[in-house]
Amino acid sequence: MAAKKSGKTLNLAATIDLNEASALRDKFLSMRGSAVSIDASAVERVGALGAQVLMSAAKTWDQDKLAFTFTKVSDAFQKTMQLIGVDVHPLLAKEIK
Repeated sequence: MAAKKSGKTLNLAATIDLNEASALRDKFLSMRGSAVSIDASAVERVGALGAQVLMSAAKTWDQDKLAFTFTKVSDAFQKTMQLIGVDVHPLLAKEIK
């Protein structure tokens, strides 16, 4: 994995809907090439498009062989992702599994 000092942290908004998904995509594009740690502890709602953006970024970082982890997740985030059919457990930082 990439060194911690070259990594970036992204704090997700409380609602990841259609509008936020577009902004989130732009944030990920600006972080490309660095390891990413995501704090989803404030997330209250996730739409399907927001989940798609997150999973697309996870796949991109995997292909780039860079770390892409969720350091903190809210119960709402975890439950919504599960309902959508997305297993975020492989992306969780080891300490919060």
